[in-house]
Parts: sequence; structure tokens; C-alpha cells
Amino acid sequence: MSRRTEQIIQKAHTRIAAIHDAIHVVDYLCSGTLLGHRTRCGKPGCRCATDPDARHGPYYDWGHMRAGKLVHRRVSPEQAVVLRIAIANYRKVRKLLLDWEKETERIIDTELPRNS
Repeated sequence: MSRRTEQIIQKAHTRIAAIHDAIHVVDYLCSGTLLGHRTRCGKPGCRCATDPDARHGPYYDWGHMRAGKLVHRRVSPEQAVVLRIAIANYRKVRKLLLDWEKETERIIDTELPRNS
């Protein structure tokens, strides 16, 4: 194996180790989307009917896939804070997994000859 080949493989293994470390520190992980909104209550005498700044809320809705179906549920403001972090973590981990896959492919292509 040439020195160049060994360097490519070593760099890929180093990148994979960094990916492991980045994934290892993740605590919360959720897919989906979090939406915050304000709403009108429907009472004609309430200020929310005429003043957009007086609308009720914010209310938070979390949409995600469960068993192949899109599920929506209302969450508390405290849950929304944690869900924001968990959703960001999920997106980050997905990107890291794609990077891991690329590095694995690089190692396979470098270490093992292709069939022609």
C-alpha cells in the first residue's frame, strides 16, 4: 500500500472518529417541525378579534412522522424549547451520518480494488 493511500485511509478514520465524538454528545433527538403561532379566540368582544398584537399564545405545534403517518400535537412552551434543540440535533446527526457514509466509501474505494 502506498504512502498516499495510507494517508487517505488515516484521514478518513480520523474524520469518522470526529463524527463519533460529535454524535456521542447528543442527548435529545427528534425529527419533525415545530411551529409557533398566535390565535384569535372567536369572542367578538375580545381584543384579539381586532388587534393582531393581542392574539392569544404563543401556542406550539409539533409535526412528525409516526408509523408512516404525519402526526401533529400541541406542546407546552417548555417542551417547545427542548424540541427545538432535539430537532436541530436530529438534523445535525443526519448530516453527520451522511459524512460518515462518504468517509466509509472513501476507505472502501481506497483499500479494496474495484472489479473492472
